[in-house]
Amino acid sequence: MGVDPEKQERHASVSKTSVSSGLDADVEVRVVEPALKRQMKDRHIAMISIGGVIGTGIFLGTATALQKGGPVGMLLGYLTIGSLCYTVMVSLGEMAAFLPIPGGHLTYAERFVDPAWSFAMGWLYCYNWTVILPAEISAASVVINYWNKTINDAAWITICLVVVVVINALGAGAYGEAEFIFCSIKVVTIVGLIILGIVLDLGGGPNHDRIGFRYWKDPGPFVQYDRIEGAKGRFLGWSAVMAQAAFSFIGTEVVAIAGAEVKNPRRNIPKAIKRVYIRILLFYIGGVTIIGLLVPSSDKRLNIADGTAAASPFVIAISNAGIKVLPSIINAAILTSAWSAANSDLYSSSRALYGLALNGNAPSIFLKLTRHGLPWVSMAACASVGLLAYMGLQNGSGKVFSWFSNMTAVAGLTSWFGIGVTYIRFHRGLKAQGIDRKSLPYHSPLQPFAGWYATIGCFIVILFSGWYVFLKGNWATDTFVTNYLPMALFPVLYIGAKLYYRTPLTPYEEMDFKSGLQEVLDASYDEPPPKNWAMRIWSWMVMYSSCRYSAETHRLY
Repeated sequence: MGVDPEKQERHASVSKTSVSSGLDADVEVRVVEPALKRQMKDRHIAMISIGGVIGTGIFLGTATALQKGGPVGMLLGYLTIGSLCYTVMVSLGEMAAFLPIPGGHLTYAERFVDPAWSFAMGWLYCYNWTVILPAEISAASVVINYWNKTINDAAWITICLVVVVVINALGAGAYGEAEFIFCSIKVVTIVGLIILGIVLDLGGGPNHDRIGFRYWKDPGPFVQYDRIEGAKGRFLGWSAVMAQAAFSFIGTEVVAIAGAEVKNPRRNIPKAIKRVYIRILLFYIGGVTIIGLLVPSSDKRLNIADGTAAASPFVIAISNAGIKVLPSIINAAILTSAWSAANSDLYSSSRALYGLALNGNAPSIFLKLTRHGLPWVSMAACASVGLLAYMGLQNGSGKVFSWFSNMTAVAGLTSWFGIGVTYIRFHRGLKAQGIDRKSLPYHSPLQPFAGWYATIGCFIVILFSGWYVFLKGNWATDTFVTNYLPMALFPVLYIGAKLYYRTPLTPYEEMDFKSGLQEVLDASYDEPPPKNWAMRIWSWMVMYSSCRYSAETHRLY
């Protein structure tokens, strides 16, 4: 649920005692306990804002998408999930620009749906960031196997997990510094790979092989899933891409969520939404297009279950071009991407769990902080989930990565579904109370259709995320559980909270559109235009980075 900022203050100073003043009077002494501290600098936030959407989903997970859907099937799958992501962002952005209040989408869920909806979304949000940690740790061990498969994966998993825990244990400042370095590497890598991919496709590699659209013709634009012929097989191949594509996109909506706490939100949230989507188009749509041109979907090295990062389509493409040293360099960059993602996952999940405890939705033991403001109990609990990465010792790290990426994708899509439902009720509430949407600081001409598209689309993708296990001879208990457990978790949480709180849905006529609004109006102002091109670039980055900084704040609360 949304967090009252006063709760954070109260927790920071909850201990009081009375002592004698020597004048027959009691003097109340306020003992201030540690509180969460903001230690990240502007340069940290600016770089995290740019590189935050780049992860193992694009570097490693696209291998599965290409193998299952083919180049066009993969591209269409990413475009479909990208469209869902955009409609979620414009829906959330409309609420955030109008009511930029602490707690973001969890507060909106409480105001416009009911407390039980907020409770379920809050725990699912925490679950999403927690379960992705072992996925990224597994991805890191898969990447390292490219160089050495003789050493047991337990060694790599232990090293990766220890490094991530140590960085987080050093506080937000160390986390920000590490992410600044990691994100710098990721941005340079993905931009360089896209440029290199264009060069290789046009025959600029050492072998001077002009590939063009060769692999769109042979083995073909689509994969006939499970060798099912005709349009049915191609459709199933495209739909099999959805879960992996969702894993890549999950988390981008946090910018719209963060806009609830950014400076001058009525101006900056619409810009943030548009600029994030430009990054999505550049990094993801551009990336998967290049991958589909350079690597045939029939390449056996795309099998991520093999446990080596040769499964990375980028590494395969560079190897095919005859470039000797570069695959190892790219692999090292992919390793930093997995490490960076795991680092962020532990940071986000620990703060999410702390926020749940702060609101009374989790045991109070998770409120314990060190004197430097580190939520050490929450961090230890979330880090312990990372131990699930050791499942890869028996089943293979590549397979474990697939399991947890499926769980994360479905949990993220369920959160998007929850945001869509919240927006639909928000839209109806405005209409019921006679508030003209054109008076809002940001309104999308696509509404309410975008909200309905996001809600229905996410539900359909979730429902059919593991459909292939029902094909004859394809039953796999692990796939069924990892795809449908998060889906079942949400209604269980909601019904349980509903029985506990016993509160009805908030009537449209009684929805609160006013609390906190005056403070927003008082804080709104017209920003002077930049004086030169350098100031325009900096202003562009700082505006977006302030949204990302608020994203970190949102995760704290």
